[in-house]
Amino acid sequence: MASSALFLEYPKCSTCQKAKKWLDEHGVAYSDRHIVEDNPTADELRAWHERSGLPLKRFFNTSGMLYREMELSKKLSAMSEAQQCGLLATNGMLVKRPLLVTDAAVVPGFKEAAWAEALGV
Repeated sequence: MASSALFLEYPKCSTCQKAKKWLDEHGVAYSDRHIVEDNPTADELRAWHERSGLPLKRFFNTSGMLYREMELSKKLSAMSEAQQCGLLATNGMLVKRPLLVTDAAVVPGFKEAAWAEALGV
């Protein structure tokens, strides 16, 4: 099992609350980070994206108001990965949450099976 997980959340988000409860119920050690007050940096996002093996688009909160207001669904494909990481780093509300980061895995969003696998629980 990972030494300690990093759990990035927006406390008012119901999915984040559900994920936190799941972590607690499974006895997972984690440090908690408010995704808006302590937004991930472009370097962190780049490293996490590489570790996740997922398309960078999975790190965007595509159902978020800000994503829709900025019309990012039309703009992302024209942006480089560096530009996308830079954009994600400007506002935690653009980042898919909750975000689970361990030594071995990075999982955006909450799906019990994916989190159990990433955490070895």
